[in-house]
Amino acid sequence: MLPGTTYLVTRRCSQRQFLLLPTERTNGIVRYCLARAAERSAVQVHAFCVMSNHYHLVLSDPGTALPEFMRYLNEFLARALNAAHGRWENFWAPETYSAVRLVSPDDIVEKVAYVLANPVVAGLVPRARRWPGLWSDPRDVDGAPLVAFRPDGFFRPNGPTPARSELRLTRPPGWATAAAFIAAVETALRRHEDAAHANGGSFLGVRGILRQRPIDKPSSVEPRRGLNPRVAAGDRSERIGALVQLKAFLQAYRRAWKDFRAGVRDVLFPAGTYRLRVQLRLACAPP
Repeated sequence: MLPGTTYLVTRRCSQRQFLLLPTERTNGIVRYCLARAAERSAVQVHAFCVMSNHYHLVLSDPGTALPEFMRYLNEFLARALNAAHGRWENFWAPETYSAVRLVSPDDIVEKVAYVLANPVVAGLVPRARRWPGLWSDPRDVDGAPLVAFRPDGFFRPNGPTPARSELRLTRPPGWATAAAFIAAVETALRRHEDAAHANGGSFLGVRGILRQRPIDKPSSVEPRRGLNPRVAAGDRSERIGALVQLKAFLQAYRRAWKDFRAGVRDVLFPAGTYRLRVQLRLACAPP
């Protein structure tokens, strides 16, 4: 993990159940946990959309704290929402979260628009702004923070978590002004929405969404054994360059890990190593 990288992050609920169904209570819990995770880690959030059985985030990681951010967010979302639903089973799907590196400013805009258009593309609401769940309005970028209050239930009133937290939507790297970024996102978002309408079909609507239950799940069959990308880049040469960089890191890491397992204790792990650097304090090359 290299400082300053921007990612599209996705996490899915167990068995595709609607455990994130956008009720007022669920929205309050997710809002608070997301704000707390960002405050604790200094991760910069650019966009988010919380669907009924998964969420998407676009964020930048200035201090290589993404794993800590995700650990806190997913742990407390699972515990607080399980308590709200009166359940004990695994909240998240068994695979880990997906984090796709976004290479260029244009790639960031495209993925932000993809995230925000999710409720429309899924046939739920005709326009993304009508989604009743948590959805980041691009017009709030670099504006006033989103205030989240500690929800009742799981979090103790006299516990260590603060009564309120704030989440700021920030402009991602590569954009000189918030206005330019917002205009680019809104143009791309309209394109995604118009494409969804052009495909025909109807929309479930807010009432239909809220009639669903957390134990419900989509009737469609989940695709399996698909690609699991690590990099997203619209420009072919940039995509190849990013993949070459990723391959070089993996090869260097495996060589260092093999030497370490063989007893070499002064081995230098490549820049981007996270767990061994943070948990075991092993030496890593500078980024």
